[in-house]
Amino acid sequence: MRTYEIILIIHPDLDENVVKDILEKVNGWISAAGGSVEKTDMWGKKRMAYQIKKQREGNYVMITSSMPPAATPELSNNFRFLEPLLRSMISVVE
Repeated sequence: MRTYEIILIIHPDLDENVVKDILEKVNGWISAAGGSVEKTDMWGKKRMAYQIKKQREGNYVMITSSMPPAATPELSNNFRFLEPLLRSMISVVE
């Protein structure tokens, strides 16, 4: 098991309940892959350096989790199906 930091940028116009539903779905994918979520930090709405999908702002969320390395490609692929997700990044914590 490795420790990963997952950064998500979610559409800024969404309600808090919708954002929580998205995070529950992501946490479910991590758990289904045999991992566990250690910490979820809501950074809030921040201005981005450039437009993504015609948006200048985004809700930033950082998830710290432990999961097997083989689970990251599947998780990254699942992110593509979340329409309100503007960007995502998975990085290994050394």
